[in-house]
Amino acid sequence: MLHLPVALAALTLLLWLGAAWEVMRGNRRLRRLATLKSPEPATWPRVTLVFTARNEGRTLGAAVPTMLRLDYPDLELIAVNDRSEDDTGAVLDKIAATDPRLKVIHVTELTAGWLGKTHGLQLGGEQATGEWILFTDADIHFQPDVLRRAVAYARAHNLDHLSAMPRLQEHGHWLGICVGGFSLNFALFIQPWRIADPRSPCHGGVGAFNLVRTSTYRKLGGHEPLHYRPDDDIKLGKLMKAGGWSEMMLGADAISVAWYATTGELIRGLTKNAFAGCDYRIWVVLGGVAAHLLFFIWPVVALVVATGLAWQLYVAAVLVMLGVAADNQRFDGGRWWHGLFFPVGTLVLDYSLLRSMVVTLWQRGITWRGTHYPLHELKRNRL
Repeated sequence: MLHLPVALAALTLLLWLGAAWEVMRGNRRLRRLATLKSPEPATWPRVTLVFTARNEGRTLGAAVPTMLRLDYPDLELIAVNDRSEDDTGAVLDKIAATDPRLKVIHVTELTAGWLGKTHGLQLGGEQATGEWILFTDADIHFQPDVLRRAVAYARAHNLDHLSAMPRLQEHGHWLGICVGGFSLNFALFIQPWRIADPRSPCHGGVGAFNLVRTSTYRKLGGHEPLHYRPDDDIKLGKLMKAGGWSEMMLGADAISVAWYATTGELIRGLTKNAFAGCDYRIWVVLGGVAAHLLFFIWPVVALVVATGLAWQLYVAAVLVMLGVAADNQRFDGGRWWHGLFFPVGTLVLDYSLLRSMVVTLWQRGITWRGTHYPLHELKRNRL
C-alpha cells in the first residue's frame, strides 16, 4: 500500500500528464485566425464592428485607426461612449469626422437594470445594419486582413459565433509571468478546443473578438440575457452556442491588446469579474484555490521538503507542469520562459480571485465604470 505522500505525488503526476495530453493536443487543434484560408464569397456581407468605451481617450487614438484600416469592403463601425469623464467622446467624434463609416453614440445616463458595458453593446447591436456583428474592445489592435479571413471562414463553416484570443501584450517580465499564469489557467478552465464540438458543454467568448451572425444574435435576445454579467464575453459564447454553431481560435498574430499596464491594474481588473466567472459561488472559489495550492503550488514546495519516491514523483510532475506552461506560451504569443514561472503567476491569479470574492461580498456588489451594482441583482442574471 502506498503511503499518503507517495500517493498524493503519484496523483499529482497523473493529473499533470493528463493535463499535458489535453492542453498540448488541444492547442494544436485550434485554428489560427491569422492564417485562415476559406473560399471568398461572391459578395461580402456587411459587417458592423461595435465597441464601448469609458474614459479610454488615452488608448483610442492608436486602436481605432487599426479598425478603420481593416481591408473589409463593406464595414461600418459603431462606437458607444459610455458616460466618459475624459476626452473619449471628443476623440471619437474627431475620428468620425474623418471617416463616415464610424458612428458615435454618446450615452449620458445608464438605463436601469444594465451594466454600462452590456448596455452599450446592446445599443450598438440594435443599430447595427450588418449581417454580421463583431463585438470588440476599444483598445484592440487589428491586422488589416483579419476580418476578411474570419467572415469567409464563418460563412464557409456555417458558424453563428467565432471568437479569437488576442495576443496579450505585457509590459515587463513580471506582468508577462502573471499573464502567462492566467493564460494556462484560462485554457484549463475554458478548454477552447472543445467549444466547436456540439456534444461538449464547453463554451466561451473573448471580448476582443466576438463575431456573431446578426440574425441568430437577435433571435436569442441580443445582450439582454447578459444585461448584468461582468463576464459578458464568455457568456455571449454560451448563449450563441446554445442557439447555433460556435468556435474559438487563436488570434495572437492577428489581434493584440495591451491588457493591463501593471500587475496592480491586472488584479484590480480581475476584481470586478473573477467572482462573477464563478457565478458568485463561494465554494467554487475556495475549491479552485485549494486545488491550485495542492496541485500547482505544493509540488514546487515539495521539491524542498519531500524525500524518496515522493520527491522523484514531484520532480517529474513539476517538469511536466512547467513544460506545459512553456508550451502554452507559444500559442498565446508570450515568451516561452515566462511559463517556467507558472506557479508564481497562479498565485497572483488566486489572490485576485480571492480578492474579487471578498471585495464583492464586503461591498455587496461590484463597482464598475463608476456605478455600483448590488450583488443580489447580479446573482439573478444566471445563464
